[in-house]
Amino acid sequence: MRLRRQTRPAERQTDSVIAELLRVRALRRNPNRPPSLRTVDSHSCNLLQIARHIAELGIELRDLDPESSTAYLESRVDDLGQKMLDSYRRTLQILHVHITGRLAPGERLPRVRSNKPPRSGGRAYTPVQVRLVAAAQKARNGLATLIAYAAGLRAHELLTLARPDDRPPDRRPALDSKFRGRPGRDYTVVGKGGLVRLVRLPEDLAERLEALRRDAPARITDRGIHYASRYDLPGGVNWSASFSGASKRALGWTRGGHGLRHSYAQERMRELQRTLLRAVALETVSQELGHFRPEITETYLR
Repeated sequence: MRLRRQTRPAERQTDSVIAELLRVRALRRNPNRPPSLRTVDSHSCNLLQIARHIAELGIELRDLDPESSTAYLESRVDDLGQKMLDSYRRTLQILHVHITGRLAPGERLPRVRSNKPPRSGGRAYTPVQVRLVAAAQKARNGLATLIAYAAGLRAHELLTLARPDDRPPDRRPALDSKFRGRPGRDYTVVGKGGLVRLVRLPEDLAERLEALRRDAPARITDRGIHYASRYDLPGGVNWSASFSGASKRALGWTRGGHGLRHSYAQERMRELQRTLLRAVALETVSQELGHFRPEITETYLR
């Protein structure tokens, strides 16, 4: 590996690598669709942090090889959690397969184990806790909390709520058990990778949401991504901050707004398993949450 006495700024290195990855379509899950802006942003952030750390050694991103990449990951085991280490490893794999050519397609870097203890306990909120948090927020943020909890939404998905006749859902497999036992009104949201899926809200929340309907969609920017917001409802970073602050005030702690998706998954599993086999219930919840992978749902049940 060639060392340099003076490296280019980390930002320039990152921009150069990302531009090349986009050129070779390395960041596209589907070669016929543009990459998710969140995917691009995630890899950009990872590369920037890596470039800043290795600059102290006089090394640039393109100087790295699989051995030095693994050594870098091993140097971060005390300050990075497992999820972040795995994210950095995936980014470095893409770098070596598509930019440096030091890994063949399908080859992987070895998984490095974090020394940081995992988060203790689950992330789910109970129904009573959700109501307490919502009551500690201003009205619109509180409504957003109740909606996120009722439909298992991600923070940014609150900004994308639409009637199905305004924006139909993408065609994906759906079990007959989807939304079973949960009457209400259907909406669509835009999830990860641009997937448009159906969600269902109780009638009372749907009525409150419709009272906030805009005359025309507004352009809302959250974390650098633009959304067409049809309802004057908070979401994204602003709602997440409001939720965490209210949770600390009402409960003395916070598990973040994403904990509401954990609540949804756990409550739906309990409901569905009264009449369905566990495997069918798990598949149903995975469809409702929009990741369509039952193994991901398992992580929400801890």
